[in-house]
Amino acid sequence: MEAIREAIRIERLSKTFGNGRRVLEDIDLRVEPGEMVALIGASGSGKSTLLRHIAGFTAADAQPSRIEILGRPIQQNGRIVREVRSIRRDIGFVFQQFNLVNRLSVETNVLIGALSRLSWWRRLTGRFPGEERALSMAALTEVGIGEHAHERAANLSGGQQQRAALARALVQRARIVLADEPIASLDPESSRRVMDMLRKLNREHELTVLVSLHQVEIAMEYCPRTIALRRGKVVFDGPSTALTPALLKQLYGDDAREWLDENEADAPDATQPDDDKSVAIQPGNASSASSLYAFALKPAHTN
Repeated sequence: MEAIREAIRIERLSKTFGNGRRVLEDIDLRVEPGEMVALIGASGSGKSTLLRHIAGFTAADAQPSRIEILGRPIQQNGRIVREVRSIRRDIGFVFQQFNLVNRLSVETNVLIGALSRLSWWRRLTGRFPGEERALSMAALTEVGIGEHAHERAANLSGGQQQRAALARALVQRARIVLADEPIASLDPESSRRVMDMLRKLNREHELTVLVSLHQVEIAMEYCPRTIALRRGKVVFDGPSTALTPALLKQLYGDDAREWLDENEADAPDATQPDDDKSVAIQPGNASSASSLYAFALKPAHTN
């Protein structure tokens, strides 16, 4: 049996909205099993749209293209495959706004991750087997909110709700986590706890993690590899340590000024690349970043 080479494989992916605006253009990407990868870009760069295509929520343009999950196509040539539900069992999708049912208990929200394994009558009645409930409690304890299992989800803070969403991915037994700006609505302390948990899932559970972020310094701290989008195109794919202020100015031009402090913004400009070309830097050629930079692709949100 041939070994699976990539957790995520994307070929020639493009997406045009109904108003004619091209959101993604000729995306080609590979993410290896066990990688933790940041996806960065300003608002409107296509990050969320790309994640939704990977999960099979949105179909690409009707032209030659392909997205594979663990060696299985989830969409081809602008058509989502019939087996999409079974493929999605391997994907835990973490939303910016948590996507919990507020009136249900935290435990029940987490147990929703097990629904695909249950018989139809258990799904209909909400009667979960004892082993699934034990798995749910173990997952909630691992993310640090086990004591809140029987509370309504609405009673949790934003950071706790996001950790409940991560526990749901554990109960789902997902092999890939797609996190769409999971810390955008959180305060700094809650953001760090959520990112710590994503890193734990990656390292200890060997889950592949692709997380979209606005904060470049968070990408540098937590993700060895970063993919940068600009206007729907990949403009950088390489080690996060290479994301110096000079390189960001090269990739984003004047748009980078709002993320850099005055001294960095006034530094000599590097030659700005053609929008049709990406900058792929190999690990051996990456410049070392000795400190984290306090800039973001848009102002961070706080509670």
